Amino acid sequence: MDASVNPFARGLDKNTANYAPLSPLSFLARAADVFPDTVAIVHGRQRTDYRTFYRRARQLGSALTRLGIGKNDTVSVMLSNVPPMLEAHYGVPMAGAVLHSMNTRLDAAIIAFQLDHADCKVLITDREYAPVVKEALSIATVTPTVIDFSDTEFPQEGERLGSLDYEEFVQSGDPDFAWSLPDDEWDAIALNYTSGTTGNPKGVVYHHRGAYLLAQANVITASMAKHPVYLWTLPMFHCNGWCFPWSLSLVAGTHVCLRWVRPQTMWDLIADEGVTHLCGAPIIMSTLLNAAPEHKRDLDREVEFFTAAAPPPESVLAAMKTAGFNVTHLYGLTEVYGPAVVNDWKVEWNDLPLAEQAQKKARQGVRYVALEGLTVLDPETLEPVPADGETLGEVMFRGNVVMKGYLKNPEATEKAFKGGWFHSGDLGVLHPDGYVQLKDRSKDIIISGGENISSIEVEEVLYKHADVQAAAVVAKPDEKWGETPCAFVELKDGSTVSEADLIAFCRQHLASFKAPKTVVFCELPKTSTGKIQKFALREQAKAL
Repeated sequence: MDASVNPFARGLDKNTANYAPLSPLSFLARAADVFPDTVAIVHGRQRTDYRTFYRRARQLGSALTRLGIGKNDTVSVMLSNVPPMLEAHYGVPMAGAVLHSMNTRLDAAIIAFQLDHADCKVLITDREYAPVVKEALSIATVTPTVIDFSDTEFPQEGERLGSLDYEEFVQSGDPDFAWSLPDDEWDAIALNYTSGTTGNPKGVVYHHRGAYLLAQANVITASMAKHPVYLWTLPMFHCNGWCFPWSLSLVAGTHVCLRWVRPQTMWDLIADEGVTHLCGAPIIMSTLLNAAPEHKRDLDREVEFFTAAAPPPESVLAAMKTAGFNVTHLYGLTEVYGPAVVNDWKVEWNDLPLAEQAQKKARQGVRYVALEGLTVLDPETLEPVPADGETLGEVMFRGNVVMKGYLKNPEATEKAFKGGWFHSGDLGVLHPDGYVQLKDRSKDIIISGGENISSIEVEEVLYKHADVQAAAVVAKPDEKWGETPCAFVELKDGSTVSEADLIAFCRQHLASFKAPKTVVFCELPKTSTGKIQKFALREQAKAL
């Protein structure tokens, strides 16, 4: 309807009084205004309040601006779960730039690819990762300004790679830096790379609006009251820590940093810091439960634990409950800002036998409050599958917490959004009550310790070995890691190569967590056209 005819359009335009772009940056400003003395960050003996957190974020944004960083420039970080990582989640976008968090377990070649593809202008790197970052910089074609972080609480011996020290750089910035919200809430705030299934990984672009909405949805989903205490067992490089670096500012919560995942440290921090929430893959549960008896602590409260990846088995759920944790199952992908599906638990399910409760917990669940659409469709026709818990289809998403798209990859973006839905590539079923459950991964992604591993990437390395005739990699269930890569290999005639030899070879060409943990020598099952039957290998891997 023409504005001259429609009374709700005439004279009712957006203006600075009634509209501001949505951005999670506003959460920190509010927390500093309302709760300036509340502890925002705990790191070793360091305690940082919200007044200081906000000041340091502004100083970082100011220092980056003085360095010439501006809108749509990429600032890469190679950091563990330390305070500078939290500061970067605010300071980098305050300068108008895009935050690119890198997996600290990656090998130099992939790091170099990401730096080049992202056109990195500044790299903030922890001295712990100096060897691999130094190698990556020697491979990359970009020459970013390198800023070294020296952790005074947990000193590292890695060499300095740049001419700038992180602390000195932050202190050079203006604490009253006049940052502003983005011009458009659709502006990019973060860049995260997926594990590539074919070729190089894809760069997933997040916008301010999506980060704002998922951060709020986390607070609702996790039932976070004012001032929760959150332990950083989840890597912040993984989907921007599922957006929790922004969520905590909403409720003036405390970030308890964790440089390394170690059982005694986790138990001590949970007990001594009054931790109320934590997230992580099944490996975190295993680490807590398998800690030495003398390292475990009695808890005076129930702690909320949110897990993704492989569903936890009944025995683990029962053990976590006994230890004082309430486990909630989440599901998502890098392309949907991390978790966008939750196994919303219903009170009446508490009366079910434990085995049936475990069956319910194994389902991925229903959409987050910030997600407009979640369903299972036939990937060819885009027609809904019957909600019978049996008919297989592809899990698809729609809404404001779906990525902008893949950086510099319009073909992949168009394919991912075909038909007006984001195609996850995950195969699942829809139950009669509307809950989604995954059954397989169409892209053969292996989720180990919460990290995605491309089976194709591992296979490509195996094929480079002179003695390998054919290879296929599938997921093998693992109590500790959820899943691990299992390689089935046909050797060339006369070969005497061993399982240990092939694993060592893979470790030379891949990040160690991507290397197979198991190698089985056999004749690979194939179809009449020569295609390897991975479904048969998955069954073999389960039986191992």
